This record gives sequence, structure tokens and C-alpha cells, in this order.
Amino acid sequence: MTLRTMRNPRYTFFALLATVFAMAVAATSCTREPALDDAALLELDAPSLAAELAAGHVSAERVTRAVLARIAEIDDAGPMLNAVLEINPDALEIARALDRRFAESGPVGLLHGVPVLLKANIDTSDELATSAGSLALAAHRAPSDAALVAELRKAGAVIIGKANLSEWANFRSTRATSGWSSLGGQTKNPYMLDRNPCGSSSGSAVAVAARLVPLAVGTETNGSIVCPAGANGVVGIKPTLGRVSQSGIVPISASQDTAGPLARTVQGAALLLAAMQTAPLAAAPSVIAPTRSDVRGIRLGIVRDYVGAGQNPEVDAALARSLKWLADAGAELVDPIEIDLPTGFNTAELEVLLYEFKAGIDDYLAAEHVEPGSLEDLIAFNDAHASEVMPYFGQELFRMAEAHGGLDDPAYGEAVARSQGALRERLERLFAELDLDALVAPVNAPAWKTDLENGDRFTLSSSSLAAVSGYPSVAVPAALVDGLPVAIAFIGEPFSEAHLIGIAGVFERLRGPLPAPEFAPSQGP
Repeated sequence: MTLRTMRNPRYTFFALLATVFAMAVAATSCTREPALDDAALLELDAPSLAAELAAGHVSAERVTRAVLARIAEIDDAGPMLNAVLEINPDALEIARALDRRFAESGPVGLLHGVPVLLKANIDTSDELATSAGSLALAAHRAPSDAALVAELRKAGAVIIGKANLSEWANFRSTRATSGWSSLGGQTKNPYMLDRNPCGSSSGSAVAVAARLVPLAVGTETNGSIVCPAGANGVVGIKPTLGRVSQSGIVPISASQDTAGPLARTVQGAALLLAAMQTAPLAAAPSVIAPTRSDVRGIRLGIVRDYVGAGQNPEVDAALARSLKWLADAGAELVDPIEIDLPTGFNTAELEVLLYEFKAGIDDYLAAEHVEPGSLEDLIAFNDAHASEVMPYFGQELFRMAEAHGGLDDPAYGEAVARSQGALRERLERLFAELDLDALVAPVNAPAWKTDLENGDRFTLSSSSLAAVSGYPSVAVPAALVDGLPVAIAFIGEPFSEAHLIGIAGVFERLRGPLPAPEFAPSQGP
């Protein structure tokens, strides 16, 4: 059965999940002597941990206690990563309830007892704030779970807390610093503590990389899952727009926003995506496919006109090694691929985001009866609390968005056509004419030093291809460059996640183990 066949919805989501999960449980059936200690539990990838829990080898309460202790040791003390913004006070009771249900009837679902950290812009109907990292929403308790959170609870996940993020998901200032929020401070890159974790799902990615949690949920508008994944050496999946509901997530752009998983392995990310997806299965075929051993017959288009192409020889060398591994495993490389984005593409995309943010944030605040209750009120709040909220950078994007009209403005429709419309037309043509299975591009250069005064220093990016088009992307670590992770992305056609996951899984095995972060101090400029 090929991965092309797996795209067919008749191979149902649940049948495929049952196959993969049964394999994971079977892998744990051998007797371990001695039993896993807490340190060994924390080193397990998410599918292995889920299998241990499903087999009854370890309790949900014990796993939750181990995770909470690790967060206290590494995030609150030790290197103080600032990845976790808030701990769920109900986490242990949730775990105990899951253990009671396990004793009565077995595992609750796919993620029975597995701790999951949520980005702090995702609603939960509990004691956790949905703050977007901002002092303005520090007291905001959502009236109901986001749709994806409801799915995670049904799957048996333990919502362990909320992750720090770039405040307002990096959509407040034109010169913001990724990973900084007025509530959580600056998140640190676990590979090198003075380096930036990239944004805006910085806390989610750092927590997974540092073994604080096995799984975390991030959100992306343009790069905010794949860049933190790349910078922190974890796997991130930016799903097809619509696979995961936007309901209950603090918005930026209705035409680009999506939540997605962060995990240490490809199959871990696939497991979380399978549990959180909300799209009807008829429209969204399974994200899980049987593990494949090679990529024979797979056609990969190598993108050569990404932002920053040719400017980092070590990234170029890592990409060349990655492509050789794939070619040696049987992939057919179509090289080069030039996307050739039209003049004014980036300006048009920003216009779309400004229009959609103004409409979306006003609707969100009104629906949840939040104070401040509008974008105009948020701007006034930030001005009134500038010393706490804006000590390093301002709110230029907020002001620009407030100055825009509504979504019925003809200029909005024109901007959509020049950005999303133009890119989708190009990608559809490329995939069809060249019979491509996926596009491949580098995700990131080695992380820059965090600079709160001057903001971010991006030198490489390919995230717009999937972000603006709404196509799926799987970011996988490729190498360490001067001790810092760099990644490549596999970008596919809409709802082709299972296909991309299969390809990415082969690449992950070809690459071999990636060294874990050791919280090193600065090394060079």
C-alpha cells in the first residue's frame, strides 16, 4: 500500500490509528528490568510514552508528577528557560481521574495520560488564562474549551499548562523580539541560552526540546510553528488550513491561522495532530500512515528561491547532505524549483493580516466578553501600561490594523488576490505539471542572539509558501550548525499530511539521532 493510496479517505482515520497504536503498544510488551525511572520516562518520545500508559506499565499520575518536577527543575530553576507560563492546578487530579477510568475500562483514548502543553493563546475552560502573553488579558478565563482542546480531552490528554509565546503571537510590533511577552519574559533557546527560540510558539517548542513535556501545541500564521521547531531541534507540523479548528484561539488571520503539534519525533507530532484535528474526515483524510522504509519513487521539488537563499554556507551544506540522504534512499529530486513570487507579494500579505486581525480580534474579544473589549481598547491599555507592556518595542502593527477598514473594503480583496491567490495558483501548477509529492526547503538559519533592544534578525525563511497558501508543512531537524539546530520542511498539497509524515519519517531515520540540548552558554557572536 503506497502513501499515494493513503490519501484516499476510504482508508479511515480510526483504522490507521488503530494499526499504528497497536504497533506502539506491542513494542512495549517486552519486560523491562528494572522498571523505567522518571528520567527514562521523560526521555521517551510521545508514542512510546503513550504506549507505556496504554499498556498499564506506568500511571498517568506518575507521568504528570515527573513532568511537573522537570518543569520546576529546568524551567523555574536551573537554566530558567521561561517556556512554561502557567501550570494547570488541576493537572494531578485530571491524571488521577484518568487512572481511575483506566482501572475500570482501560485507556480513554489515543493520548491517555500524556501531558500536553498549550500555547497561551488557546482557550481552556479552567483556571488557566488565555492571555496571549499580554498583561491586558492576564485575567481572561475562557468560557469554553477551544475545539482542539475538547478533542485533546476526549483523547485522554492531561492539559499540563500554558506555554509562553511572543506576545500577541508576534503581531504587535514591526520590531518585536520572538519569545518575549509581558507576562512571561524572554524564552531561551535550550541549545544556547542567549540565542533566540524563534516565534511565536517559542515556549511550546522549547518545552518539548528541553524534555519538559512530550507534546505541545503551537499556532502559526506565518512561520510560528515551523521556525520554533527548526530553531529548537524538534518536529513541527503546520497543518492544512481547516484541518484544525480556529475556534477558541486568539486570532490574527482567518485565512492563515492554524494550530499544530510540536514533538521530538515525526510520529509524535503525527500522534498529537491525529488527536487534535477537528475537520470532518471526508474532507480531511487521516494524518497517520503506516511507517515506510524508503522514499523510492517519491518526487521532491527543491526550492531554491526562498528568503536568504545562498547566504549561509553551513545551511547550504546541511541541505545538500539532507538531499543526498533522500536521493540515496530512492527519492527523485527535481532541482531547482523557482516559486517566483510576484512583486509586492509580502506587502499584500501584510495587508491581508492587518485587515483580518482588526476584524478577528474585535470579534474574539466581544464573543468572550473580555476587557479590553476591542483593538482600540487594547491600544489604549498598552499606552496606559507602557512601562510594563512595551519596555522594548511598541505596537505599530496594532495601530496599522486599527487604521484599516472592514473586510468589505475592495483593497482587502485585491490584497488577497495578490498574495494567497497568486501563490496558490503557482503551487497548484507546480505540483500538477511536475508531478511532485512535496516541496523541500530549509526552514531556518542557526538562531541569532536575542536582542531586546533591536528585535529579531531573520536571515532565512521559507514559511510563507505553506502559510500563505494554506498548504501543510512538516519541519524536521536536519543538523546542528555550530551547536544550533537547523531544519528542512516538506511542503505538500492540501490534506496530504499523511504523505508528508511518511516522507519526513524516512528522512528522520536517515538523519539519525539529534543531540539533546545541554543549555550551553554563548559561543561566539
